[in-house]
Amino acid sequence: MSDEHSSILVPEAIRKVMVSHARRCYPEEACGLLAGDADGRLTNAYPLTNVAHSPVNYVIDPAEHFGALRHAESKGWDLVGVFHSHTHSPAYPSATDVALAADPDWLYVLVGMERMDTLSVRGFRIRDHQITETTLSFDSHH
Repeated sequence: MSDEHSSILVPEAIRKVMVSHARRCYPEEACGLLAGDADGRLTNAYPLTNVAHSPVNYVIDPAEHFGALRHAESKGWDLVGVFHSHTHSPAYPSATDVALAADPDWLYVLVGMERMDTLSVRGFRIRDHQITETTLSFDSHH
């Protein structure tokens, strides 16, 4: 995967999936998984069910997680990250997010809903409880 100083291209279709899922799940946190190809490009976003049904945390439905993994593998992709929304706070990892960040190579994308008219979408790596922001560049041409 690319190092954390390079930006990650987020195709417009994937940004739209994350933002619309966040709006649809509100006031609960939305969550989902991200797939990428061998070149480190994001290829798909899987909007999944938050089985915690909570406005402050999320638990991805395990069966849906497995289904996303199976679909990604069938396309030759890997699961490379997770996205979720913060319904009343900025798009920055919470202490809970940091504590639950299981994979140091994953991209953690947050959709901040503190302003409903302009949702913010930001990406992070979380390694050894250290948060590093990863620049997301949004591509509207794909």
